[in-house]
Amino acid sequence: MSDKEDEKAFLPTPAAQRNEKNHPSSLIAIVVAFYFVISLSVVFLNKYILSSSQYEFPYPLFVTWFQLVVALIVIFIWAELGKSYKTFSIIPPYEFDTSIAKKIAPLTFIYVMMLALNNLCLKYVEVTFYQVARSLSINFTILFTYVILKQKTSSATLVACFIVFLGFAIGSYGEINFSWAGIFYGVGSSAFVALYGIYVKKTLGAVDNNQWRLLHYNTTLAILMLGPLVLLSGEIGEIMTKVDFLDSFQFWTLMTITGITGFGINIAMFLQVKYTSALTNTISGTAKSCVQTILAAMIFQNTITVLNGVGILLALFGSGYYSYVRYNEMMSR
Repeated sequence: MSDKEDEKAFLPTPAAQRNEKNHPSSLIAIVVAFYFVISLSVVFLNKYILSSSQYEFPYPLFVTWFQLVVALIVIFIWAELGKSYKTFSIIPPYEFDTSIAKKIAPLTFIYVMMLALNNLCLKYVEVTFYQVARSLSINFTILFTYVILKQKTSSATLVACFIVFLGFAIGSYGEINFSWAGIFYGVGSSAFVALYGIYVKKTLGAVDNNQWRLLHYNTTLAILMLGPLVLLSGEIGEIMTKVDFLDSFQFWTLMTITGITGFGINIAMFLQVKYTSALTNTISGTAKSCVQTILAAMIFQNTITVLNGVGILLALFGSGYYSYVRYNEMMSR
């Protein structure tokens, strides 16, 4: 079997095969709205905890680890409810087989780096610039697709990548609260997002193409992998000596809610894949990025310079154009 055929064998049902004809428009609207709310909540709540709230808690690795623990607990509860209630049956009973875990571990490492660098990026950059800082995931996807999968990319896709990079460069230059650390973590997160998108296709085969079984292993292994990093980073020591609100019920409630929304993005994406078309996915993803930037400017009162604004618009436009090109390419196959 060739590499290309091998890759296709691990892919879930193509989005292009879905349609919205059998679903009422009200249901589709609810699903898209749910995706918007959950996706935006994940970003805003993380930023709020890390650097903007009364409980300023600048410990992104611990926050990421705690959210994974919350997610695993939710998986346990959801899976148990699924045994009695059909509504919750989308998630199978929890499992952990060491032989399967060994196959998934490399992907989990990428997953951990993706999540950790994402929160580290949020710690150092404004939410208005966050989308720009992580926009290079498109460019890395093209690069890794060529280097790893040996697949060439269309000229239209390369144009989209150039627009995104131009937006990234201009936006970075115009950012008032510029942070090299934020840029570094944003670029790093983008790289691991791209790697995850490539390797998840092959790894799904280890769990019979079941994304929920993969979530079991990914979450469990991520907790085990990230734990030592949290300890080595020194965050635990700082938390114990510098944080004076560890006994606050409100703080841990906020942390738990953030963890639940982090898990909720999996449900939101599942529902969107199930009930909407590829075109709706494309449009909603781009629209969400625009709404996120606008809301961030309003909520966090971030100052946007002319260059920063141009960079943000270019990055958003490039990302939207890339999604449009990829959608058309997928539909033409």
